[in-house]
Amino acid sequence: MGFKHQYIPATEDDKKAMLKELGIEKVEELYRDIPEKIRLSKKLRLPEPLAEADLKRSIESLMRRNTTHKDIPVFLGSGAWLHHVPAVVKMLASLPEFQTSYTPYQPEASHGILQALFEYQSMVCEITGMDAANASMYDWASTLGEAALMAGRVTKRREFLIPRVIHPDRRSTLETYTHNIMSIREVPYLRETGGVDVSALESMVSDRTAGVYVETPNYFGVIETEVEEIGRISHENGALFVVGVDPTSLGVLAPPGQYGADIVVGEGQPLGIDPSFGGPLIGLFACRDDRTLIRNMPGRIIGMTEDARGNRCYTITLQTREQHIRRERATSNICSNEALCAVQVAVYLACVGPSGLAQLGETCMANAKYVMERINEIEGFRAPLFESPHFKEFTVNSKKPAEVIHRELLKRGIHGGKIIKKEFPELGETSLYCVTEIHSVEDMDKLVEALTEISRSP
Repeated sequence: MGFKHQYIPATEDDKKAMLKELGIEKVEELYRDIPEKIRLSKKLRLPEPLAEADLKRSIESLMRRNTTHKDIPVFLGSGAWLHHVPAVVKMLASLPEFQTSYTPYQPEASHGILQALFEYQSMVCEITGMDAANASMYDWASTLGEAALMAGRVTKRREFLIPRVIHPDRRSTLETYTHNIMSIREVPYLRETGGVDVSALESMVSDRTAGVYVETPNYFGVIETEVEEIGRISHENGALFVVGVDPTSLGVLAPPGQYGADIVVGEGQPLGIDPSFGGPLIGLFACRDDRTLIRNMPGRIIGMTEDARGNRCYTITLQTREQHIRRERATSNICSNEALCAVQVAVYLACVGPSGLAQLGETCMANAKYVMERINEIEGFRAPLFESPHFKEFTVNSKKPAEVIHRELLKRGIHGGKIIKKEFPELGETSLYCVTEIHSVEDMDKLVEALTEISRSP
């Protein structure tokens, strides 16, 4: 805009010129989309500056007040789960060769990371039963958004069906991705089972539907038992069948490729990555062997090839990002591919193997079943709410307010589940609990004993 100053604070004239360029009169108009209730009404009251040594002591003192899942049992899941991470995962992923998460643009100098990503893709395909996977995406939510857009590109349709029982963050991200591009319609669930109402789904699918999405296990931890029927309905109406999975369940549940999935998405965080306050996450994305589907996949695909001397080597076979091809032909603008997280997932899967993944799933299901049965014996509690098989998450309903239950558990040194009555008011005082292989019998019994005490208190 021809400002006369560079790299120094703007003058009032500069500010006026910028406001005019933006089409607004006051700076405050930039924040009009931020809800009033979360805006600061006054300046922050910050302490006086400290010397570096004093600041370090102050921060360390604050950090000592923190507690972790190693100090107290945590039964929180809902998108980021506590699982054991073998020491070898962090050790190998910490090698200098893997310390950058940036895209390996120069294959001649990046064979190590390219091979690791190739192995990651291969193992994602193996556990999901699919034929091609990318390497990789931000999280489950972004993979769902990309899957919806991909379904629209492939089918030339503009409607996407999702279950009512879905993580609210995934739904919000999906709506952001598809805003003004596709319409999102919600399929109800059955109150008895917590699963998709297949009859309602069948009446909703039409020649406008680009894709039908289902999760198993779903947000309630319910294992969908009619996935084959849902896939049949989708395909008979020319829609793509998109399945969302928690990969730790795939050692005990049939992979989506066996029941007709066209696209599989999911969250790779439980495969060797600590949740760390909700991240980092890594989105799994795979599809069946169809050239149209593969060429419409977002992100990048690492392939194996040969050099001029016939030696095995690796390269970025497909990258449909707008930086690399004509913008109008790009499928997405997914940038950093979280290669470091992909390496951790690959190392984890290589360590546990098929039998280890099966043992993990069996342990999670057995622990969840044990806790549900024990909670059900407590007066004033019901777990789960639905007559369905569950994986590692399940609903707990209580006569007392869920917030009271949560506070009382914290007083007893236990972190309970996620309160979901705001998202699903029809379920009343309900929380979502998670139990995995890291929970010992002592942890689970401590939870049951605490809930028993709370139920008897006035």
